[in-house]
Amino acid sequence: MSGLYSLILVSRRLYSSTSHHHIKAQKYVLTKYFQGEPKKSNFKIIEEELPELKNGEILTQAEFLSVDPYMRAYMIGYKLPTDMIGGQVAKVIASRNDKFSVGSHVCGAFGWRTHTVCNPDKLNEAGLMPTVLVPDITPHPVSLALGILGMPGNTAYFGVKEICQPQPGETIVITGAAGAVGSHVGQIAKKMGCRVIGFAGSDDKCNYLEKELGFDRVYNYKTTDIRTALKDGAPKRVDCYFDNVGGEISTTIMSYMNKYGRVAVCGSISSYNDLKPPKVSIVQPAIVFKELKVEGFLVNRWFGRWNEGVEANRKWLNDGSLKYQEKVYNGFENMVDALNGILRGENIGKAVVKINK
Repeated sequence: MSGLYSLILVSRRLYSSTSHHHIKAQKYVLTKYFQGEPKKSNFKIIEEELPELKNGEILTQAEFLSVDPYMRAYMIGYKLPTDMIGGQVAKVIASRNDKFSVGSHVCGAFGWRTHTVCNPDKLNEAGLMPTVLVPDITPHPVSLALGILGMPGNTAYFGVKEICQPQPGETIVITGAAGAVGSHVGQIAKKMGCRVIGFAGSDDKCNYLEKELGFDRVYNYKTTDIRTALKDGAPKRVDCYFDNVGGEISTTIMSYMNKYGRVAVCGSISSYNDLKPPKVSIVQPAIVFKELKVEGFLVNRWFGRWNEGVEANRKWLNDGSLKYQEKVYNGFENMVDALNGILRGENIGKAVVKINK
């Protein structure tokens, strides 16, 4: 992930942090590496004065902050202390950039902070996560720019279409199926004519995915034998696997795939809090004998096509064929609890933190 680290670090340097006599920002600074679950004691909340705006810059006030599994995984790569990474939807409260008017909403990788001064054009040159205006999505909340109309939505859209490339009639299996990405992947795959099998961590999640989102079969991985579930749910075996969790379940699914199957590796949430990497059965025999194509990806690969994904997802949202759930936590002081919530699997769909004003 070194390429991503350097992108994030470049984008960080584009934020200013000199003195300003009007607005003070609060931000989370990571001061200790995580051991197991993230704790509040890993962070300090620091206040900083913001600079006067220069030409091309905007001042934003956070409204919704994102919590995502990648935050737990990526923070091991930084030299401490360092500002916490993450996306947010914010309101522009001052602007010296013609493209971003006061009162508009913007989505960007500003991190865990209440106010931000930045130059969106320079941030976009760094190519991490686009700093974009949030389109009018009334009657839906602007927080969807962090979910199905943002990074998770594009992760699902490009991951399915570009890497899995499912054909009508094929079977796709999704782990972490009730999360922001997994629940979206299943709906896109159904649109593409696939049989959709999901694995999730509670009976409530399984019922939601089957009854509300139209998955063909969903199994609680905590109470089901994975191989038995695959025989039941995928009688023609598996053509595509969208892997959000890693671990032994992935080995089992890959050994049950058809020849020339495609695996999109999106994450490995099953081991993010482990102090030592888990030992799992090797996947290479299945990859070799079934001639599988296994590809990991980061969504910023499609930075230049970002709006294509957002517009496709917005169209499906507006015609009622793309459904979503949001788990909303409240309060800037509760960011760590929210992050732990998603790592434990508390959420169905996207989790966001609403910043109290």
